[in-house]
Amino acid sequence: MQWASVLLLAGLCSLSQGQYDEDSHWWIQYLRNQQSTYYDPYDPYPYEPSEPYPYGVEEGPAYAYGAPPPPEPRDCPQECDCPPNFPTAMYCDNRNLKYLPFVPSRMKYVYFQNNQISAIQEGVFDNATGLLWVALHGNQITSDKVGRKVFSKLRHLERLYLDHNNLTRMPGPLPRSLRELHLDHNQISRVPNNALEGLENLTALYLHHNEIQEVGSSMRGLRSLILLDLSYNHLRRVPDGLPSALEQLYLEHNNVYTVPDSYFRGSPKLLYVRLSHNSLTNNGLATNTFNSSSLLELDLSYNQLQKIPPVNTNLENLYLQGNRINEFSISSFCTVVDVMNFSKLQVLRLDGNEIKRSAMPVDAPLCLRLANLIKI
Repeated sequence: MQWASVLLLAGLCSLSQGQYDEDSHWWIQYLRNQQSTYYDPYDPYPYEPSEPYPYGVEEGPAYAYGAPPPPEPRDCPQECDCPPNFPTAMYCDNRNLKYLPFVPSRMKYVYFQNNQISAIQEGVFDNATGLLWVALHGNQITSDKVGRKVFSKLRHLERLYLDHNNLTRMPGPLPRSLRELHLDHNQISRVPNNALEGLENLTALYLHHNEIQEVGSSMRGLRSLILLDLSYNHLRRVPDGLPSALEQLYLEHNNVYTVPDSYFRGSPKLLYVRLSHNSLTNNGLATNTFNSSSLLELDLSYNQLQKIPPVNTNLENLYLQGNRINEFSISSFCTVVDVMNFSKLQVLRLDGNEIKRSAMPVDAPLCLRLANLIKI
């Protein structure tokens, strides 16, 4: 009986082996047949393909189950690129475009820089009011071809790049959500008092390399402003009423000839002030103009100063090269000179003046004991 069982089992194994010999790859064919009934539910044409997928093709979508489908190619203007791995960004830069293409509603970041765009027509962004960044720098945009309300509807806009264009006026109205505004390298001649009205969240304003002659009190309401760059303009006066949160003020390469007394006291967080290449004289500066305890760096180089203006002992870097200074007054740095009272100045530039190193008083090393560079 035992022998009969063994013989029966051997016969079954022989039969199975014979089936494998007839088709040694039957399991591959089976998998192919299984795949042939599969289709991508997000495919534009979801029907069963006429030919089975080749063996080894990855089944199913690449994204996790339940996630939204990737954007279809037709949802991106043909002039631009919309990377699948960054579905909220649209790249239309450096393509010789002369117009703004359609912006899909899902977009958060659009890049149109370095083209030949000359106009921003009204309503061009109405379909994508959720935009966060709009880059339009390096074009040929003129003020008379910018829609009056083209940006006001973008209530989430944080950064707007309009630098390196042909603007002659400040654009507006602008959304209150704006944090950075880049308008440098244009032809703007003035900043009206209401041009920046309502921009309480603005932290950085770039207006350098324009033709601005006055800004008036337009900066007063910018209570979040940290950086203000008005360099390379035609200002004769400093802006009225600096914001209290300001930390960096750049006014170099203007025609400023005076700074009011206690001008910087309204900005207790101010760290860096650059006023080089202006027309400052000692007659245009009050005694305590730069005696601000928050200042760390002050650049007054290439002006018409004849004396070193008094500075606070907390100042660390002072640039006075290229003036007409002819004396070294230690009282400009230390009102009292002793072991406990000294300046924190580390860098002092006095080269290019009418003063010689021998003019330094004997108590200068005690006052300027932390200085590692004094250039005369």
